[in-house]
Amino acid sequence: MRMEACVSELRKFIPKENIFTDEPMANHTSFRIGGPADVFVKVQDEEQLTKALKYLKENDIPYFILGNGSNLLVSDAGYRGVILQIGPAMSRVWTEGTLVHAQAGASMHKAAKAAYENGLGGLEFASGIPGTVGGGAVMNAGAYGGEFRDVVETVSVVTADGEKLTLDNEALQFAYRHSVLLQHPYYVTEVTFRLYPEEQAIIRGKMEDFAARRREKQPLEYPSAGSTFKRPEGFFAGKLIMDAGLRGYTVGGAKVSDKHCGFVINEKNATAEDVRSVIRHVQKSVKERFGVDLETEVLFLGWENDR
Repeated sequence: MRMEACVSELRKFIPKENIFTDEPMANHTSFRIGGPADVFVKVQDEEQLTKALKYLKENDIPYFILGNGSNLLVSDAGYRGVILQIGPAMSRVWTEGTLVHAQAGASMHKAAKAAYENGLGGLEFASGIPGTVGGGAVMNAGAYGGEFRDVVETVSVVTADGEKLTLDNEALQFAYRHSVLLQHPYYVTEVTFRLYPEEQAIIRGKMEDFAARRREKQPLEYPSAGSTFKRPEGFFAGKLIMDAGLRGYTVGGAKVSDKHCGFVINEKNATAEDVRSVIRHVQKSVKERFGVDLETEVLFLGWENDR
């Protein structure tokens, strides 16, 4: 009954065709795994997001902000609460001199492509990262020597109370796979990148090189959440896992990739519990063998103790 009342309230400012009940989260994660969310909302603009956040907080209703689900494992039981998706409706990208502005729902590829088309370098590293700009800002996404902290000028957010803030690079406190956005109930609506003029041929060359390296080394043919583990200081997660003899380790349909041991893949209709079991076994084995704690990049949603 509580969720029925919630849906009724949300429909006062969000079109009913953008509100779904018992929505399978397997349709919204790159793992292609996850049970149903009680309520799933496709947010169309900042005003809808602000109103939804205020309502959910005031009524103590659990919620989670979703981009394109590229770094998320949702439990087989699903999520008891409201998922607010910032996606295609909030994905505009535009340029202003050497600045690239991108709404939070824009893919990182779309932002990198806009930079390329306008002869702006610096965002090539993001062209193949399968996530949204908003998610990239939250976790300081990076690849091939580049990170968001190198190119972000400002990030616009709304708080759970509906307040709008703009944070500059310093205030974001970027670190490896971390930002201040992970510590506060701040929800990204827009990111501004400061880039530099560059020849398109050079930009294209870098993007093509990065794409070729991904195809060669990563198991892109299987559903996954990308790199499963953060890089422990002084080590490489994939090598530690390989040296622990875990290449190809399997539970149910989940597997440590033969191609890159840093990836746990959904090889054969894996359940979320299969994936989590593989992750836990890898962490335990690497700790016992090398004394190294592997922290996940993947977020866990729907378990009693998320993450």
